[in-house]
Amino acid sequence: METVKYLLSEDRLPQAWYNIQADLPQPAPPVLHPGTGQPIGPDDLAPLFPLALIQQEVTTERFVAIPDEVQRVYRQWRPSPLYRARRLELALDTPARIYYKYEGVSPAGSHKPNTAVPQAYYNKIEGTKRLVTETGAGQWGSSLAMACAFFGLECKIFMVRVSYDQKPYRRALMEVYGAQVTPSPSQETNAGRAILTGHPDSPGSLGIAISEAVEIAAGDPETKYSLGSVLNHVLLHQTVIGLEAIEQMQLADDEPDIIIGATGGGSNFAGLAFPYLGRKLRGEDDVRVVAVEPAACPSLTRGRYAYDFGDTGRLTPLVKMHTLGSGFIPPGIHAGGLRYHGMAPLVSHLLELGQIEAVAIQQLDTFAAGIQFARAEGIVPAPESNHAVAGAIREALRCKEEGVSRAILFNLSGHGHFDMQAYTDYIAGRLVNYDYPAEEIAMALAGLPAVS
Repeated sequence: METVKYLLSEDRLPQAWYNIQADLPQPAPPVLHPGTGQPIGPDDLAPLFPLALIQQEVTTERFVAIPDEVQRVYRQWRPSPLYRARRLELALDTPARIYYKYEGVSPAGSHKPNTAVPQAYYNKIEGTKRLVTETGAGQWGSSLAMACAFFGLECKIFMVRVSYDQKPYRRALMEVYGAQVTPSPSQETNAGRAILTGHPDSPGSLGIAISEAVEIAAGDPETKYSLGSVLNHVLLHQTVIGLEAIEQMQLADDEPDIIIGATGGGSNFAGLAFPYLGRKLRGEDDVRVVAVEPAACPSLTRGRYAYDFGDTGRLTPLVKMHTLGSGFIPPGIHAGGLRYHGMAPLVSHLLELGQIEAVAIQQLDTFAAGIQFARAEGIVPAPESNHAVAGAIREALRCKEEGVSRAILFNLSGHGHFDMQAYTDYIAGRLVNYDYPAEEIAMALAGLPAVS
């Protein structure tokens, strides 16, 4: 199989990332300059990203080599384990065969270091002194803080205010790694001050935090911006998950019929699904791929496929994606990593092509699934990962109803050790479901930029 030659013979670590852009039946729409409406070039992105990442954003090469220094860091936890959830199968009394790829074994406790490490590496070799970013639940922020510590970079993080308050131990972990953490919206940027003027008690959003981070990066030549999801190069880095899973499933003498991943910006979902989708697009395999998102932030299931800004302050280029509108302020659900108004352009494009499915699940249902999984398998999932767990349980119960045995593979993207307050609130009955009102989505979408 083609992927085997990209795995080391000793420890089975992928030596290259997989780029799905090489296999798309039609290319994804280009990124546009917000001023001219024309496709952007490398010079437009140079103030924010190093050249290597800009090149990865647009390359159509099927495989992109992983630098040796990045591989050396990966080896601290990769390959990550793939488990069969036999106890969960028994608890569900299902004929389905349930597998999960567990990314919580990384030092930061999630899949996010898969891209944080190469982003820090490429910035370091280009001479960047400081990276600035945003984070929701804190998994991305703690991963980038760790990667910056590894490569001797300063790290500045704008953390969405509601998560800053909900998850103090995530914040502490970032500070242990040496990062400076600021609740967003803040008084440190024009974008933050503008929000606070109109909404002094704003809970924040990833869109707002992105605006603050981009503003800082654009104003300092020694600082670059780093993003933990959505962009093509981020999804590319995450494909180590799926490349490993392909070989591990072969070792298990099984092949998945259904792939499931939680989706907020799209990175952990793409990391597992894209290598399998590549095989499907090349006619080598056939698999159902299901993206599971929160009902409170339903970009794939209720958003519009349109050009939009990636941030609330409208500082970023325009990308075509499923969006709820850059002015969308999501409710304060505990799955902070999934509270983003848009979906990765490549994930959105694949949904438009009919290559993937999307479902939305309510917060209470995801926590019920997470607790059921924890009591069966022993791992407490992150609130974001609970969406994938809930999706897998639904498919397993469908197998039971239909009396068929299918192999289900999902990505358990991180552990919930820093999210126990959310579980405490759920058990105490303090969590509620959020079904975002259609009229509010319509209001946010009314502000979409006009693109011919």
